[in-house]
Parts: sequence; structure tokens; C-alpha cells
Amino acid sequence: MNDIEYRFFSIKKSIPKNIKILAVSKNQNISSIEKLYQIGHRDFGENYVQEMIQKYQKLPKDIRWHMIGVIQKNKLKYIAPFIYLIHSVQNMEHLQIINKEALKHNRLINCLLQIKICNEKNKAGITNREADNIMDNNIFHNMKNVKIIGLMGMASLHGTVQTIRQEFYSLKKLYDEYQKKYQHYILSMGMSNDYPIAIEYGSTHIRLGTSIFGKRE
Repeated sequence: MNDIEYRFFSIKKSIPKNIKILAVSKNQNISSIEKLYQIGHRDFGENYVQEMIQKYQKLPKDIRWHMIGVIQKNKLKYIAPFIYLIHSVQNMEHLQIINKEALKHNRLINCLLQIKICNEKNKAGITNREADNIMDNNIFHNMKNVKIIGLMGMASLHGTVQTIRQEFYSLKKLYDEYQKKYQHYILSMGMSNDYPIAIEYGSTHIRLGTSIFGKRE
């Protein structure tokens, strides 16, 4: 068993079976991804469209690709034919472009709204009010090829455990509201440094890079 397999199985054994592990393969080579693929893993996350496309072209087509980085609007058309889930929608313009590109390929593209739950400047996301405005917008409700099925958020990278708990709690609270109102069923929160806390607060999808692949070169 190689190091990647060992780390992956160690994490998988330690978490509930209903938690989806998203292997964040940003800056990882094809060989590292193939090691996870060969043991049955299919969900991989990328931050950049160009990198995702290059890997999509070289790897098996049953991989489920997740866009987790800041949306590059002018490049969405390139992933529309195959993207499985977009985690980082932040405005109506994103949804309109996704809907337009999905229509060209006769697809329904599922998305998550990225909510800003911490005060760090480098963390993207929208406020709860902005999310409400999107979910209640008639223009969005008339879109047939894009669907919002949940929420995503990133906690403080250098925050205390108490701070991180408060941030995840705030996202879970909004998610519970949306789950009842809009039938949301995905809560994407938790990364290598904080995923055990995220799971405590109801995360359904954790995004793990370093804890699976090791430190990036």
C-alpha cells in the first residue's frame, strides 16, 4: 500500500460512512490521482478550469469532477459538458452563465452557494442575505438547466477551535433553514486542518488535499 492509499484509508475508517470525501487534486500529478482511482475513489476537486480540463482529458471519464475554486466566468463553457458539481457559486451572473452553457449540452448542472463564514480577506463567499436574494429570485427559478442543492463554506485557516466551531455552526444553521425551505441536501465544509469539527456540525462533504496527498511540492 502506497502513502496516498494509506492516508486515504486511515481517514475513511475514522469518519462516518455517509460522509463524502472529496480529494482535492489541485497541483497533483496524474499518477497521484490514478492511485486513488485504482482503489475505487471517484470524487476529485479542482480550483482552476484549465488544470481540471487537462486532467479530464487524460483520466477515466467516470471521475466526478468538482469545481471548488473561484469561478472563472469566461471558462465555465469548457467544463459545462462534464462538471459534476460546482461548489463556488456567488452570484446570479454565475448561475446565468452556467444555465446557458448547460443548455447547450442538454444537461442539468448542480451547484452550491459559497457562503463567507470567516473574516479572512482571502476567503471568498457571500452573505446570508445575498444567498436569500438568489434563492428567492424569480430569474433563478425560471432557469431549467442549473440547480442549487446546498451550501459550501471555508472556516478560518488560523482560527481557534472555538472560532472554527462558531463558523461551522453559522453555516449549519443556514443549511438547516435551506434544507427545509428548498430541499438542500449537500453541506460542503471541512478541509484537512478542520474536517473533524466540520463533521461534528453536520458536513456531508469534506474537501481534503494535504491529508490525502501529503504536502504539495
